[in-house]
Amino acid sequence: MPAPNATSGERSNEGMGGLAKGLAIIEALAIHGVLSVSDAARASNITRASARRCLITLTELGYVEQSGRQFRPLPRLRRLGGATSLRDQIAQLATPLLARARDELSESVSLAVLDHDRPLFIARAEAEHILSTGVRVGAHLPAYCSATGRVLLSQFSDEEISERLGAKPFHQRTPHTITKLPPLLAEIRAVHKRGYAMSDEELELGMRALAVPAVDESGAIIAAISVSAASARVRAADLRNQFLPVLQSCARALRNAMANSAAR
Repeated sequence: MPAPNATSGERSNEGMGGLAKGLAIIEALAIHGVLSVSDAARASNITRASARRCLITLTELGYVEQSGRQFRPLPRLRRLGGATSLRDQIAQLATPLLARARDELSESVSLAVLDHDRPLFIARAEAEHILSTGVRVGAHLPAYCSATGRVLLSQFSDEEISERLGAKPFHQRTPHTITKLPPLLAEIRAVHKRGYAMSDEELELGMRALAVPAVDESGAIIAAISVSAASARVRAADLRNQFLPVLQSCARALRNAMANSAAR
């Protein structure tokens, strides 16, 4: 049997690289639903040229349809993943509950899950007030300085949190940001004990955020529900006294909705 030559090895590596890029695009479509080439490249961390080739191939194979600059998944791609993912189910069940909380608070309310050790927003009810935090469906926030991230990390031990956050120094986004691991671990332990997290101008000056855990029937944290507001408009005491009960009610309603959906 002839030995494999360098060309065949290069093709094999190229093929595996192409598969990885295609899978990244499919995952991005599952999260976002509709993507442009630029969106797909950013979400998948690949070049625009690679993203375009993957999307065109998926279109030619009948997995995706193109409408102008937008690409959206077709039923064939959804069937490829089998049943709706738990993440999708949670987002669907949470959407009307987030809207109800948004209407009650007149502030944007979001749902996030832990994705590669960072919060990933999978559902959101937008209010008229616009903040510059970059929070949107499909976006990530740093876990160490966001209320959402601290809630999601509070389910782990100190050792696991340290491993997930890594040894590199934390970027000081504002003068209020906790940048050292020991005080951060102490704060996350406090979050676990009191059942909510608050970030007071740690992520961005002029912005406060509150987050509570969303748990399943076993009590395991599966997501975080959060609200963000301008500090000039909402005091920290308002978050605790007025906003917290609304988010906790939303979390209980989501838990009940998930239990009812599982029973059907």
